[in-house]
Amino acid sequence: MQGTVDGFSYGLVTPLVAYLMACLGGALGLRCTTRSMLVAQSWRPGWLALGSAAIGSGIWTMHFIAMMGFTIRGTPIHYDKPMTFASLAVAIVMVGIGIFIVGYKGARGTALFTGGTITGLGIASMHYLGMASMSLDGKLEYNTLTVGISVAIAMAAATAALWAAGQVRGLLWSVGASLVMGLAVSGMHYTGMAALSVHLHGTAEPTAGESPAALLAPMLIGPLAFLLLAGVVVMFDPLMIMGKPTVVAVEQRPGIPAHTAHNPQRLRLRPRRTVEYRGPRTPQNR
Repeated sequence: MQGTVDGFSYGLVTPLVAYLMACLGGALGLRCTTRSMLVAQSWRPGWLALGSAAIGSGIWTMHFIAMMGFTIRGTPIHYDKPMTFASLAVAIVMVGIGIFIVGYKGARGTALFTGGTITGLGIASMHYLGMASMSLDGKLEYNTLTVGISVAIAMAAATAALWAAGQVRGLLWSVGASLVMGLAVSGMHYTGMAALSVHLHGTAEPTAGESPAALLAPMLIGPLAFLLLAGVVVMFDPLMIMGKPTVVAVEQRPGIPAHTAHNPQRLRLRPRRTVEYRGPRTPQNR
């Protein structure tokens, strides 16, 4: 028996909140990736790890918030808790591999393509592993072509987002990139859901696993708390607004007027050097 699938049981509430979560995770992750390219080697792994966890948590939270509005008429839906949280680990690890590649090799050429591909596959893997964690009185089937389109969307979105992170063009650039990434991740999710069809068994046997309500607190509160803490770290970072190390760049070019204007001691030293240098020439010219 064909099951009636409804992905918008609460109207536009769940899609909008899910989209905002994807944007939040993407924004934090991209800022951390950008920040990692502007610091010393010893600090780079920490920023890249934070960015990986932010993006992974954001897309995972987006997925399961969207799934709160997913129902199948005629059967309750339950979730297997270990597999549900395994999907979070897969998302963070695979996104992390892609981000570390771009963080160390640069957002261009082969490194960008490889990092974007792995990150996109991580997003898609998280989605379909999360779908596999569902337990219901029926069988899930997918349209192969639509699944392929959803994976391609995830890969293209991840590649574009990592490329944007490597441009280092300031806050507005990162916000725009995160909005595009959130739209692409949400589009990948609902494209994957469009590929789904359910065939009900029609039996009265109870399904095993946790209900969505029972999973809601541990599933969402933890990642949301992490995203909040990551947001605080990024907001209080001195390079968050400009996206480039202004102080370091000035010190690397000590000859520019801006450096001398902020260093009056250097202005006093230069005349002294001139006097001491010209002094010995006076008696020689007589």
